[in-house]
Amino acid sequence: MKPAASEKKSLRWRVLGRIVLFFLGCAAVLAMTAPLTSKIPGLWPNFVLGAIASFGALALTVLFVRWDRLGMGDVGAAPARSSLPRFAMGFLIGLLLVTLCASISAVASHVRFVRAPAVGFLETSITLVTFIALSCREELSFHGYPLRCLERSFGLWSAQIIVAVVFAAEHMAGGWPWTRALFGAGVGSLVFGMAAIATRGLALPIGLHAAWNFGDWMLGGKGSSGIWKAVVEDGQQGRAQLVRTIGYLAVMGSTTLAFWIWYRCKSKIPIPSSQVKNQQFLEPNY
Repeated sequence: MKPAASEKKSLRWRVLGRIVLFFLGCAAVLAMTAPLTSKIPGLWPNFVLGAIASFGALALTVLFVRWDRLGMGDVGAAPARSSLPRFAMGFLIGLLLVTLCASISAVASHVRFVRAPAVGFLETSITLVTFIALSCREELSFHGYPLRCLERSFGLWSAQIIVAVVFAAEHMAGGWPWTRALFGAGVGSLVFGMAAIATRGLALPIGLHAAWNFGDWMLGGKGSSGIWKAVVEDGQQGRAQLVRTIGYLAVMGSTTLAFWIWYRCKSKIPIPSSQVKNQQFLEPNY
């Protein structure tokens, strides 16, 4: 028997309440961890922050998944044999997206990239593992339990928008201007979220997210010199920024669409009868 409209509405509010608690818990872990890592010398503070916050987000995921009587696989957080290949695939896709955005800027806005000799192998390696740790934390915090529960109760795009707004709000709290947070992090969240939904796991979006951040850093896009740095011709700064923004929105929008098509194609594949009993995520367990 299908639940009445009032029961469905009540269920949605309970789901939303749990998601809010989960977001607050992840934010609290991050806020408590940040002061502890500020005294760590050298290049390691952000890595330690990402690692501890990732474990915190994972622990909260385990807690909330058990609360909802689900499995870790239902929210894409269970490791599998395909996790490493999917991570590698996501990483390659992320590097491709960075390359496409940089190529658009170079062709259309008089931008060239020159080598930054001050960055060595050690700093590059630490930066890479740092972005992987931070990406694990963000994907667990936003595109695992929260996105999958919201998708089930509110639908795909409503869930995506809610998570993207919260993701942008966290970046605003971290000091980003609202325009950059919304059209940068928020749009990125749609890509990572659609990747998580299409693959029903977090391995590919973690790789994609880490590669995007690492590739952006390599091109000097994180506020510090990477392996290369962008040099804009005099008088072309405004045009370069406009082209960069349009290129980013076009590339990320196209990637979101591609993952959505992947998801739709997979949704049309019939589920074997032997697996139907394991589809715990089809109905709420509240």
